[in-house]
Amino acid sequence: MELPKIDFRYLKEAFKEPINFWGLAGFAIVAAYFQDLAPLVAGMATETLYLAVVPASPFYRRLVERREKERARKLRDAQREAVIKGFDPREREAVEYLRWMKNQIYSNYKKFTTSKQVPHNIQSLDQRWEDFVDLLDVYRRRKHHLRSINRQAVQNQLKQAEHAIQNSTDDRAKRVQQANAEILKRRVAAFNDLERSVRLVEGQLQSIENFFGLVNDQVVTLPTPERVSALHFEELSDSIAMTRQMLEETADTFGMLDNQNRELDMLLSSGSSSK
Repeated sequence: MELPKIDFRYLKEAFKEPINFWGLAGFAIVAAYFQDLAPLVAGMATETLYLAVVPASPFYRRLVERREKERARKLRDAQREAVIKGFDPREREAVEYLRWMKNQIYSNYKKFTTSKQVPHNIQSLDQRWEDFVDLLDVYRRRKHHLRSINRQAVQNQLKQAEHAIQNSTDDRAKRVQQANAEILKRRVAAFNDLERSVRLVEGQLQSIENFFGLVNDQVVTLPTPERVSALHFEELSDSIAMTRQMLEETADTFGMLDNQNRELDMLLSSGSSSK
């Protein structure tokens, strides 16, 4: 039977296994104790066979993949908790309340249905809580960015640029103002995109909170698996996926606004120096 091709990643993991380390150490200790190279030769032969067979084993590869997934999960959890610590008190309160409600739902389900296991659809609230934290982080950063921009000032500059274009008698100055007006229009459009994304995320956060409340109500008042399963878990999941896609589509807006600021500064400085 032909063994699968050895992948360096699995080879590296197999080499780092404690059993491999202690096996090599055991052969070395025996060789040192008896002052004989034979155990070392046997150890090298065993190591060669070990590294040829174990990393290629489907069972070992699945084990490595499970470990990597677990490490990645723990890293994400640690990063998410670090993000939560950066929230303001009101935001942290909302996050912790939703975490508490999630745990209450699990506890109440077991209590009122006398079931030892929480069904998979209710356990998906773990992922919905994580979605809430991630979306709240996006929401607060975009909201802060919007507050840092004086939209009225940008619109006033646009009106002034359009007025200057209409009244300019110098072709060079007119071209500068036309370019200025185009940049300002793009700034207003980018601002509008950000504003829409903030409203969308705000609505999504509210829907997650309301869904947790709905599930809790059903578990407490009508705690039957059939009624709980009838809740639209997938609908909420699809809605969150749609929101994430929209956020990805507008992710470049931040950089766009910064680039437009630089373009505007360069344009105005070049226009001033040409006078």
